[in-house]
Amino acid sequence: MMACQEWPEPVIRVQSLAESGINSIPERFIKPQSQRPKTESNFVPQKQGFDDVNDVENINNINIPVIDLQDLYGEDKNLKEQTLKRVSEACREWGFFQVLNHGVNHDLMKSAREVWREFFHQPIEVKEKYANSPITYEGYGSRLGIKKGAILDWSDYFFLHYMPSSLRDQEKWPAFPNSLRDVINEYGEEVVKLGGRILELMSMNLGLKEDFLMNSFGGESEIGACLRVNFYPKCPQPDLTLGLSSHSDPGGMTILLPDEYVSGLQVRRGEHWITVKPVPNAFIINIGDQIQVLSNAIYKSIEHRVIVNSNKDRVSLAFFYNPRSDLLIQPAKELVTEDSPPLYPPMTFDEYRLYIRTKGPCGKSQVESLTSQK
Repeated sequence: MMACQEWPEPVIRVQSLAESGINSIPERFIKPQSQRPKTESNFVPQKQGFDDVNDVENINNINIPVIDLQDLYGEDKNLKEQTLKRVSEACREWGFFQVLNHGVNHDLMKSAREVWREFFHQPIEVKEKYANSPITYEGYGSRLGIKKGAILDWSDYFFLHYMPSSLRDQEKWPAFPNSLRDVINEYGEEVVKLGGRILELMSMNLGLKEDFLMNSFGGESEIGACLRVNFYPKCPQPDLTLGLSSHSDPGGMTILLPDEYVSGLQVRRGEHWITVKPVPNAFIINIGDQIQVLSNAIYKSIEHRVIVNSNKDRVSLAFFYNPRSDLLIQPAKELVTEDSPPLYPPMTFDEYRLYIRTKGPCGKSQVESLTSQK
C-alpha cells in the first residue's frame, strides 16, 4: 500500500476559520452524537475505589497519577522502590501518569511553549510555507488521515522529525520566531534523555533487563522521535466537536507538555472520560501501542481525546518516542509463557504507522485488530 501524495480535498486551516468570527462551526467538524464531549461524565471513574461515585467532591478531584521522580536518584532504597512501584501501578492500571522532578529545565519547557504559540500567531502566508502532505506529515497541517469527506478535528498542528538525526532537517522547521530552532533542538535533547529514563523504569518493572525496551527501540542513537505541536483554536460550539478524536498513540511512548493554562486532554476510564488536570512543570507520559505489543499487553495504550474551549486557544507539545521504523516489534520472549502466549504478530513500526495514517484516529481499533492477524 502506497502513501497518498496529496490531501484528498482542500485543507481547512482551523485557526483562520476560528479567527473569522463565525458563530457556528461548519458541518465538516460536527461529530456524531456518540462522540461529542459530555461534561456530566468527564470525571466519573469506573470502580476506582470510591464508595459512592455520586460523591461529587471525589469525582471532581480525580486525576491521573502524579509521580515525583526525585527519589529514584537518591540513596534511600525504600523510597526508590516505592517510586518504582508507583510507576508500575500507573502503567498497569492507567497507561497515563504525570512526572515531576524529571530533569528537564522548567524555563526550557516554558520557552518551548512560547515559541510555538508565537509561530501559530504568525501571518498565514508565513505558516503556509511549511504546509505538509500525507507522505510524511512533516510541516504545518490541519488534518490526520486521508479519507475523503471525513469529519475533521478542530485543530492545526506542526509535525517534525527529531530522531534519528539523519531525518532531522532544521530547514523544514519554522524560521520564525528566530529562537524556535535553537529552543526546540535543546528541548528535544532533554526530552529524549527523559524518555530513555522512563523506558528503563518500565523495563525494570516488567522484570526485564534495564535496557530491554531501549534496545527493542533500536538503541539510543537509532530510536525514532518526532514532535507534534498542537494548536487548538477557541471554538464557538465546543460541545459539538473535538480538538483531537479518540485514539491510542501508535508509537512507543508519548511525552506531552500540556498547556499551562487551559486543560483539554481527556483519558478514557471504563465507559467515561476523565479530564486531566495538568500539574505545573510536569510532563504527561502515556503508553503507546508498540509498548503494548512488546509487553504482551501487560501495559496497555489507552484511548484519549482532546476537547476544545469556547474562550481560549490551547497549545501542547506531544513528543513521540518510537522504535526505529524498520525493526520488527513483537512480544518480549521473556513475557511469553504457555499461559500467556504472544498476542501480536511481528510488525515493523513503519507498517503499523502507514495503516494509522491511512485511517486517521479511530480509538483502539488498530492495535486490537492485530490480534486477529496472528
